[in-house]
Amino acid sequence: MLKGIFLKIRRHFHPDPGSAGAGMGVTLFEQTGDVIRAEQLLKEAGIPVAVKAPPSHMRKGCDLAIEYRLEQEPFLRGIFDANALHPLGFFPVTEDLPGPSSLFLYKDFGDYLMVRAANMKITIEKASGRIVNVSGGGCPDVPYLAHILTTQTLGEAEPPRKKGQSLCAYALHLAFEEAKRLWNG
Repeated sequence: MLKGIFLKIRRHFHPDPGSAGAGMGVTLFEQTGDVIRAEQLLKEAGIPVAVKAPPSHMRKGCDLAIEYRLEQEPFLRGIFDANALHPLGFFPVTEDLPGPSSLFLYKDFGDYLMVRAANMKITIEKASGRIVNVSGGGCPDVPYLAHILTTQTLGEAEPPRKKGQSLCAYALHLAFEEAKRLWNG
């Protein structure tokens, strides 16, 4: 019910993302899983956001933050309240923030392609899209994610962000989506 109310309100106050003079802000969370959940909820509500690395002087919990247009803050607060998400704070920013993985690295092994995002790598068989290896990271959910993804195809595998809650899971999700884009491309 609340989600519907916020969607109706947002439709009446949704500034053009390219409008001049509009500032940006970030909201910080203690846990990476909360950032992943917040991003999903906000995107489902149609609010344009991006996951970024917060400035070093603002880091208070995990190394990810939600970047948003300052005009959208009331909507973020309402969605977070309605979904029992508790950010550490909302802060205006004036600098461009790097994404957790603003650059993908690729390695072509002939029949196989490896895609790396941050410290996570996923390798697929090019002909079938079958995931043959997942590696990297030091988070506790990486072995579990590797176990459930390996031998599945990119088309049938559930995205890593649905099963993982760590920064490694988020980076693996980025690599997974990029591999999927390249394979379908």
